[in-house]
Amino acid sequence: MIHDTASFGSDVKMGKYVKIEENVRIGNNVTIGDFVIIKQGTEIGNNVIIGDLTILGKAPAANSNMARPVEKSLSPLSIGEHVVIGCNTVLYTGTIIHKGVFIGDLASIREKVIIGEESIIGRNAIVEMNTTIGKQVTIQTGSYITADMLIEDHVFIGPCCSTSNDKYMGEGNYRHQGPIIKQGAKVGNNATLLPGIIIGKHAVVGAGAVVTKNVPDNQVVVGNPAKLLTII
Repeated sequence: MIHDTASFGSDVKMGKYVKIEENVRIGNNVTIGDFVIIKQGTEIGNNVIIGDLTILGKAPAANSNMARPVEKSLSPLSIGEHVVIGCNTVLYTGTIIHKGVFIGDLASIREKVIIGEESIIGRNAIVEMNTTIGKQVTIQTGSYITADMLIEDHVFIGPCCSTSNDKYMGEGNYRHQGPIIKQGAKVGNNATLLPGIIIGKHAVVGAGAVVTKNVPDNQVVVGNPAKLLTII
């Protein structure tokens, strides 16, 4: 089940029941697990590990009730060198995964996402479309990273963080904009970030906080709604 237009580097190890579609390009020393599907045009760099039951380069789909139409023309999925992709993950077309990224089992990464070098996407995390993630970012298990979001370098996001990008919840009168998390900020587990808010550089959001307003650089917020922490 390998199309004759696919190309391979040296020392590619392939599991059972792998399907590789047209014009896929695979580098050297790549390991592909069992039951992996690699969709048309996907590009995979050297020294990549792909876990079992993973789909790479999936095309997006929609129904008539969805707010934004599916883009017909997307660039192929691009995966850089030394990337590790867990089992049962789904990576969509139009996305770029840079060198050294680690993606845990059961993660889903939608179209038009960019993930910077050496970042970590935890087990069962979801990254929605049009989102940019910087270098050496950690997004831990079960977090939901909404569409239209910007996460700068060296950010830490704890388990089960939830973000949103639609202020009026489907009314259609708000331009989708997810949170912006600036360089070096840290977000605790189970925190909720509302649409369009800015978490400043090296700011800290406490566990369980519901952030409804911008957080200044180097400040700590806690609670629901989140407020600046005053140290006595």
